[in-house]
Amino acid sequence: MFKKILIANRGEIACRVAATARRMAIRTVAVYSDADAHANHVRACDESVHLGGSAPKDSYLRWEKIIEAAQATGAEAIHPGYGFLSENEDFARACAEAGLVFIGPPAEAILAMGLKAESKRLMERAGVPLVPGYHGADQDPALLQREADRIGYPVLIKASAGGGGKGMRIVEKSADFAAALASCQREAINSFGSDAVLIEKYVQRPRHIEIQVFGDTQGNYVYLFERDCSVQRRHQKVLEEAPAPGMPEAMRRQMGEAAVNAARAVNYVGAGTVEFIVEQTGGYGAPEATSAAPGRPKQASTPSGGSEPREAGSEGAHMQFYFMEMNTRLQVEHPVTEAITGLDLVEWQLRVAAGEPLPLKQEQLEMHGHAIEARICAENPDNNFLPATGTLAVYRKPQPHTAFQRSRVRIDDGVREGGEISPFYDSMIAKLIVHGATRAEALARLDAALAQVQIVGVATNVQFLRGVLATESFSQAKLDTALIERERAVLFEREPLGLPLAAAAAVAHQVLDEWPLSGRMAADPFARRDGWRALGTYQRRFDFEFHGRPAVAELRYGQGGALHLAVSEGEALAADAAAGPLAIGRLPDGRIEVSFAGGRYALNVYAQQDVLHVFAPQGATRITEVDRMAHAGDAHAEGGRLTAPMPGKVVSFAVKAGDKVAKGQPLAVMEAMKMEHTIAAPADGTVEELLYAPGDQVAEGAELLRIEA
Repeated sequence: MFKKILIANRGEIACRVAATARRMAIRTVAVYSDADAHANHVRACDESVHLGGSAPKDSYLRWEKIIEAAQATGAEAIHPGYGFLSENEDFARACAEAGLVFIGPPAEAILAMGLKAESKRLMERAGVPLVPGYHGADQDPALLQREADRIGYPVLIKASAGGGGKGMRIVEKSADFAAALASCQREAINSFGSDAVLIEKYVQRPRHIEIQVFGDTQGNYVYLFERDCSVQRRHQKVLEEAPAPGMPEAMRRQMGEAAVNAARAVNYVGAGTVEFIVEQTGGYGAPEATSAAPGRPKQASTPSGGSEPREAGSEGAHMQFYFMEMNTRLQVEHPVTEAITGLDLVEWQLRVAAGEPLPLKQEQLEMHGHAIEARICAENPDNNFLPATGTLAVYRKPQPHTAFQRSRVRIDDGVREGGEISPFYDSMIAKLIVHGATRAEALARLDAALAQVQIVGVATNVQFLRGVLATESFSQAKLDTALIERERAVLFEREPLGLPLAAAAAVAHQVLDEWPLSGRMAADPFARRDGWRALGTYQRRFDFEFHGRPAVAELRYGQGGALHLAVSEGEALAADAAAGPLAIGRLPDGRIEVSFAGGRYALNVYAQQDVLHVFAPQGATRITEVDRMAHAGDAHAEGGRLTAPMPGKVVSFAVKAGDKVAKGQPLAVMEAMKMEHTIAAPADGTVEELLYAPGDQVAEGAELLRIEA
């Protein structure tokens, strides 16, 4: 076994690999960029080496510097994690030439599977079913347009060298193809260095189901069952679970055998994932009642040849699966496989890379229970999932206190409170993984764990994730890649707490800050700073903004310290205002206890300037305190300014000064966190001036261009 390895990655995956290495008494070397000088993964390793600037091309993609670092520190092997260089065949080959073990598949396997078009041809020869499409080398745009027309719309354009949803577009009609192709190619060349694409029929009501495979240097192969990754936004995964709900045992074997066939076709070594798109007809597959019971599949037999799609049925639903791609690395969602098998897949990677045989044979592998993973990301779901950056002013996560809880709730992250979410890397903050005896138990446990996640400083998708769990589609396992769009009405702009509770929390937070003695009303009224008067009752007005609308609260102090609160939307109290006695206090753990409008709540409230972040077991919200005097003369109109919705790089402008534009017309393309985002005109008008040029880096809120309405 290795004595020392270098981890050529950052964030949670670098911390994850370091944890297993530490358990196996293997020393670790971290590499880092300027932005990551104080990052968690640097602290998690025994040694660290600086690579260069913050941008990946100046640091984590400089494989010659990484190899030099491994040689200088005496590392025997390099673990690439996922992303960055994990699927770069030149890097894998360079490691071997430098006498270092690349903890991953051979360069030839990466090359064969990394080019989607070539991998499709390989899979066809291996008898793995394929989606109808064009996978040719000729990339003439006119030919690609003709092929898309031949296949029939909708079609999916995919970067041949890509992954992670980058360089991918759905095209609904022929007239939109050319623009979608150009955008796809730009994103692909920025992310992968190649603008080659393939075109496939876009399958209706598809599920995204993938098989975890492993191979060793002795020619042994196994599959470690499946993961359902159907819940996606912008072609990127949001929730992953194992096993796939409603998966018939016969289909599980067929897909597992097909995945092993795919790995064997390229002499694969190490951890890999074969991804399938599953077409559903005749209904949704329902979760199996026995999904919690241990499952021991039969020894994989030699699958039959041919490239016909495999088909299986479950409670009236028929499913056909097609090969989509193979990821020649460890996947982000590997923890759900670890949860149901009880195995450490990073340990398997290290053992196989060191020349050991696979630890278990196919007939020895078992499944236990159900696991779900949620990706917690810095993004704004209500604004088309635009990525967010900033400081993690508050970062609280589930804290399991017993060994049993720790075996059921796991959080993988590479950040800490006070750390920065920068624009240079992926938007994922953490992965929250839970395990239960049944899917229903795992779902309930995940929601309870998400309720304990409290993040202030950057926008996140935590409340959105809880909303997805509560939808009928997800809770009843009616899964396909359109689930989020189908449930849009209940997922976006949802308010879990409501104005009365949010305002009561804000008022309580301010009043408790005015009371000494840890938030208790002082026996000496002259020690209080809440405006106490010696005679009679008095009242205070609080002005707020809630979801962009004004709101007002009136707090009345009565005899003996009694409080009465009234809350309503608008500039003044309405006749139907929510009103009633208010009781407040501070609990020993720091939470605020509020009793109002018939409910009693224990809340965490954090203030950032004039914004209060309120966290309750049923959800979280924000409410803004408004100083009426300070804002009396404000002019809120933005005029003809159009600003950047996030920090990033200007890719292109679609207009020039003097052009007339219509509301909704694309004006510019920005790139942030390795994704492209189109900025549209907010209203009809004429472009007055472009304030930046393509290639310029801009900050969030920077004025990009001016439009005369």
